[in-house]
Amino acid sequence: MTSRILGVVREQVLAYYFGASSAMDAYNVAYRFPNLLRDLFAEGAMSAAFVPTFTKELATGGTAAAFRLANYVINALLVITGVAVVLGMAFAEPLVRAFAGGFEDVPGKLALTVSLTRIMLPFLTFVALAAAFMGMANALRHFFVPAVSPAMFNVSSIVCTVGLMAVVPTFGLPPITAVAIGALVGGFAQWAVQWPLLHREGFRYRPLLDWRDPGLRRVLLLMGPGTLGLAATQINVFVNTVLATSQEEGAVSWLNLTFRLMYLPIGLFGVSIATATTPAIARQLALGDRTTVRRTISDGLVLMMMLNVPATVGLMVLAEPIIRLMYERGAFMPSDTIAAAGALQFYAVGLLGYSVVRIASPAFYALGQSRVPVTVSFIAVLANAALNYVLVHVMGYRGLALGTSIAALLNASLLLVMLSRTLGGIEGRAIANALVRIAIAAAVMGAATIGVYGVLVAALPSGRLVPQIVRMVVTIGVALAVLAASAHVLRVPQFAQGVALISRRLRRR
Repeated sequence: MTSRILGVVREQVLAYYFGASSAMDAYNVAYRFPNLLRDLFAEGAMSAAFVPTFTKELATGGTAAAFRLANYVINALLVITGVAVVLGMAFAEPLVRAFAGGFEDVPGKLALTVSLTRIMLPFLTFVALAAAFMGMANALRHFFVPAVSPAMFNVSSIVCTVGLMAVVPTFGLPPITAVAIGALVGGFAQWAVQWPLLHREGFRYRPLLDWRDPGLRRVLLLMGPGTLGLAATQINVFVNTVLATSQEEGAVSWLNLTFRLMYLPIGLFGVSIATATTPAIARQLALGDRTTVRRTISDGLVLMMMLNVPATVGLMVLAEPIIRLMYERGAFMPSDTIAAAGALQFYAVGLLGYSVVRIASPAFYALGQSRVPVTVSFIAVLANAALNYVLVHVMGYRGLALGTSIAALLNASLLLVMLSRTLGGIEGRAIANALVRIAIAAAVMGAATIGVYGVLVAALPSGRLVPQIVRMVVTIGVALAVLAASAHVLRVPQFAQGVALISRRLRRR
């Protein structure tokens, strides 16, 4: 939660200084290149391929064997990402021109994007190492420090943006360069903050690399299809960025800002649940306990739905006031709020799909069936490209958000069907029953939210920060109370379990 909230603060700082300007569009496209590789290759594929392999090595060979494998993987990542960074820097201009050719229509915009891309490409190496460290820590059952490490990226970005904006122009560089430097420093900090934890666990870095090691080969073989299997969401966002460069100025920034805002519930709930679930599934499969695996997946999915379905409804009905409260100041205009709110509503449609993939896709890698998520991801990417190409001509940039959401839901649905077949069921009836109850509770909450907010808009003056905060706090408070009451009446299992858990802890205290 700390990391994601700081991420929102980072976006607020950027919106304040740069709004939805040409420079912000250039930064968002430039950052998309290393960030895409990070999400596909470093974080996503690393988690799917490395965690099960490291966990198995830890269980069968002990910490010495597991740490030797970790050194092999870290050094392989240094070689692979180092080559990728060098090639990216060398071919940055044709790469940017190929994907954001529309920027040539604005003088200096393409050249600025190329420059920012070259500055930020080494970010890939730092976050690849951070992902490896995170996988090791999760397998060793440490979750807090790895989960909070991305907060260091956000802190570094904020500090560098505020502190260097007035400095970089003295070197003949545009102010937006401070943001790019902050991203690079943040990548380093995200890796470095995890080192003391692993050092206490006994890990020592060694410059060892054996490409023939069975464990390393397994990780690399899984990372290939793993990259594609977890690729759908990020490739779809990348496609959105490319298509958005042909839309009006600010479209890239609106889509980027709202996607990150929509990703806040995924970071709070989806990633957290998946981070705890993946090592558990790997351990249960290593013991041959498929019954417990099915229950673990089912419980994780229902818990995720209990948190994300209401979040979807909340983002849709409160899109405009949320963006107005969080971003409408400085260079971010009221017209930007209205434009971004439309994108947020359509992105929210796919929130549940994005979250489900976080659990379902790594489960296949733990099962050793990497081809399934690869195939499903390929189908989702094709569907997204087709939908976005059609919808962008019908709905403009908003169509890109809707197409991405539909593709995410398709991806999640296909993965769940295939996972159920592979495991001989995942308690589908219980999941469907819980989903219906959660959806009804979320709908009641949504109706209450609209009513309460409407009353508060009429009662409190508009245009000022304090009334905006009061309206939002009161509305969300009432919405949560209505959701809790509805979930209790409808007997949503995970809600009752959560209340019982909290009650037990309070009684102990």
